[in-house]
This record gives sequence, structure tokens and C-alpha cells, in this order.
Amino acid sequence: MGDIINAVILGIVEGLTEFLPVSSSGHMILTNKLLGYTSDDQMIVTFEIVIQLAAILAIALIYRQRIASLFGLSKATESLGKISSFPNARRKLNLVHIALGIVPALLLAFFLRDVIKGEGFNQTPVLYALVVGGIYMIVAEWLSRSGRIRIVSETIDDISYKQAFMIGLLQCLSLWPGYSRSGSTIAGGMLVGTSYKAAADFSFLMAIPIMAAATGYELLDNYKYIEGDNLPFFIAGFLVSFVVAWLVIVLFLKHIQKVKLTHFAIYRFLLAAFFWYFIMR
Repeated sequence: MGDIINAVILGIVEGLTEFLPVSSSGHMILTNKLLGYTSDDQMIVTFEIVIQLAAILAIALIYRQRIASLFGLSKATESLGKISSFPNARRKLNLVHIALGIVPALLLAFFLRDVIKGEGFNQTPVLYALVVGGIYMIVAEWLSRSGRIRIVSETIDDISYKQAFMIGLLQCLSLWPGYSRSGSTIAGGMLVGTSYKAAADFSFLMAIPIMAAATGYELLDNYKYIEGDNLPFFIAGFLVSFVVAWLVIVLFLKHIQKVKLTHFAIYRFLLAAFFWYFIMR
């Protein structure tokens, strides 16, 4: 029963933090430490991959109409209901935008895979990343909202190829454990002239292929740890992560104008302080 409770806790943490600009890796390191798990526990490493896949599935289902439209299959999803946030979109976004947004980080992650894995549970770079990423988000939002950067893309369909590529380059910052993929891309979008909403939508949509590729690749090395006695642990974490991630994304998109990046940055600073006090002292 204790393992199931831990699986639920980890699933909640993953679902809550994966797509918000608060660093899921920082939260998972902290939570694993508090629960008594270590970086050399391969079952936990595999479990984190599985609950990430659950979060990916949640966001893929929420954005299913947009994904279908990218492949010219939008009519196929109409019978599934309209929960997409793009009911009247002009459908200008295409697969080239997505490729330009994900290729830089995927290539860099491939060549730095061993370095990234080695730093994945290293607490010091995560602590610094929480703070530096928070400052980056505050600066990006201030420049955008103050008018120093002109917003030229109000919706995701207004994003240009150049903007998609620039966001993709800035997404490489997220390879620093603790920096946050969504934080780097949402703030990055605002720095290159997209609205907060357009940047968030593009960030979430890009997350699907880049996270699926990363977790799928890791799962090939770790699937053997998913076995009979561990199945309830993995199933519980998967289901909880899926449900929580779904709710978080829907609520975030609904209330996006009320929650500023600065609010998330302040939370990151508080998390860093908590992280230092309980983990690194």
C-alpha cells in the first residue's frame, strides 16, 4: 500500500508540473528525495518515464483537433467532441513550424544525452536553474508587457517560421535540468514577439513530439523494469499523472491571462529556497 501511495504522490507531482513553467525535474528530484528514492534506482527512473508518457497522452488528447489538422485529418476528430482551444482557428500552423521548433533541442539532447542523464539527479545545477530560469521568465514578461518587444503573433496561427525556429533555439535552455521546457519556450515565444497565449499553445503542442521522442527512447532502455510485482505501482502513477496533467492544462489555458509568468517565477524562487534548505544544507 505504501508503494501505491508513493506512486500517487509522484503521479500528482508529475501531472501538476510537467507543462507549467516551474520545472518538473526539480519537483521530481525533491519529491524522490523526500520519499527516500535515490538516483541509482532504475525502477524509479523507469517509473518517471512512464508517468511522463501519461502526461504526454493527456496533452495529445486535449490538442487532438489541432494535431489532426496538421495532418489534414481534422474531420476525423469532430465526433470526439470539441474541447480544443482552437474551434475557429485559421489553421495556418503546419508541420514545418513544429519541426523548426523541436529539431534544435532534439539534436542537442541527442549529443548531450550522457551529460544530461548524469546531471539529472545532481542537485546543484537544478537549484541554480530554478533561479536563473525564474529571472529569465520575469525579464521576458516585462519586455513583452511593457511594449519593448512588439507582439506580432497574437495566435498560434500567426507564428512565423523564423519565430518557431527562434523558440526552438531557446528551448535548448531546457536541457539544463531544472530550467523547465515550458518556461524556456513560453518566455522564448514572448521574447520573439508572440502573445502569452500563442507562446503557451505552441509550447504545449511542441511538447508532444519532443517529449514522446525523449521518453520513448529512454523507455527502450528501461522497459524491463516494468514487471509483474511492480505493475500496480506503474499503473497507479500513470493514471494519476494522466488525470492531473489533463486538469492542469485545461485550467491553465482557461485562466492563462490571470496567471503571469512572474507568478511562476516567484514560486520557482520559493521552491529553490525550500530545495536548498531541505536538500542541500
